[in-house]
Amino acid sequence: MRRVRPGAAASRGGPASRAVGEERALTSVAAGDTYEGERPADQPRLWHVTLSVSGGEAPLTEVRRGLEQLAHDHPFLLTSRYAGDHAEIRYWEEARDLHDAAAVALRLWGEHRQTAKLPPWEIVGLEVIDRETYHQRIAEGYGPLPATPVGVHPF
Repeated sequence: MRRVRPGAAASRGGPASRAVGEERALTSVAAGDTYEGERPADQPRLWHVTLSVSGGEAPLTEVRRGLEQLAHDHPFLLTSRYAGDHAEIRYWEEARDLHDAAAVALRLWGEHRQTAKLPPWEIVGLEVIDRETYHQRIAEGYGPLPATPVGVHPF
């Protein structure tokens, strides 16, 4: 018995078959496309974001003050950890899809750098996971630790 993927042609030698050595065409799915049974793409979801930044040494008091101002300006900020040359920011973002959540996260540091007087550091890491994955990781005992205590804290 020959096994066939659902939706693939089961006949041999018919028009749907490929010649020996002929490559199969690959297709991609556009961002936001959904499949049968999936939630509509226009409904926002919650995404857990971890943004890592680093750069030259900065006074700890200035780093802390800047992160506290960022938390004030960006109300969904959960927690920040910092040292003199790097910081990690965690928060929940409501967005249509991962692409939108990541785009907002990648703009966060730069857009608030002047208003919050943040150090001139660059983004060196970004993780964006959906709510279900975040909770699954926590339940399994790995992944980012729950963001408690909320606030700005040294590493």
